[in-house]
Amino acid sequence: METLNKTASVASEFVIVGLDDVPHQKLVGAAILITLSLILLGSFANIGVITLSRPLHTPMYFFICTLALVDILYTSSVSVTMLNVLLGEDRTVPFGLCILQHFLFHLGTTMEPFTIALMAYDRLVAISNPLRYQSILTNARVFSLIAFTWAIGCAVSGTFTGFVGYLPFCRTNVLQYCFCEYASLVRAACVDPAYYFNTASVVFTVVLVGNFFLIVFSYVKIVYEVVKLSSAKDQRKVFNTCSSHLIVVVCFFVPKFLLIVVTRVGLVLTISTRNGLIICSTLGPSLVNPYIYCLKNKDIRGRLQSVFKGSVISPKS
Repeated sequence: METLNKTASVASEFVIVGLDDVPHQKLVGAAILITLSLILLGSFANIGVITLSRPLHTPMYFFICTLALVDILYTSSVSVTMLNVLLGEDRTVPFGLCILQHFLFHLGTTMEPFTIALMAYDRLVAISNPLRYQSILTNARVFSLIAFTWAIGCAVSGTFTGFVGYLPFCRTNVLQYCFCEYASLVRAACVDPAYYFNTASVVFTVVLVGNFFLIVFSYVKIVYEVVKLSSAKDQRKVFNTCSSHLIVVVCFFVPKFLLIVVTRVGLVLTISTRNGLIICSTLGPSLVNPYIYCLKNKDIRGRLQSVFKGSVISPKS
């Protein structure tokens, strides 16, 4: 934790250089803009439909709303910087805005696995205790669980934001990555990064792996309950109930674990390759999530269809 360079100073702004080597920057920026627009459209559609439809005020849909809110929060926070660099051609980020972006990004990356784990728990209760579902997952209990996970997310992200907020930065204040994340800020500081990286690795591994095992445990019990069902029709019904969530689980955890494996086996990635993986693992799952529920959930799909049908003005005869 000792300062390595006596020229370290308090940063007033940072310069993002991680996107300098990206070919066709305008085209990449346009792709990110379109992706972000689709994420916001799908997520806000889910939140709006669930909020305005009283029959959907149930635990599963509250968790879907939470997931949509998390997706909006951290994808928009990081996309703004990338769009500013790629389309606005402005590589500088003020210190305060960079720290805020760091907080929101890591809040999102912490909240996403917690929310997906809560959704797995919801499916477990619905399948293993269908008659007691409403008594086990009351709205008050659901809101308490959601508030508890948000508190954990804020505590984790706030702690690491506090770490980087007080680091002594070198005069160049150059960030090698594509937005203000923990690794880029630590590498830009005039300190030995080993302590900071080791601490972050332990905490984020516990969050990621811990929630993953909770999800696996939930699905092991769900499979056990499915095996006990004698009717193939009931088994298909259970599979259809869980299929949307399983897609969300795969889309979120597979890229994260691949990035961890690639890092741990000692494979050296170029800055461009690492940035590409980070961007895809951040925007990709958030793009899939809202449309999975829009397309595969008949209640949300039905209400969206009714909204569009209701907005069509019939021509006068």
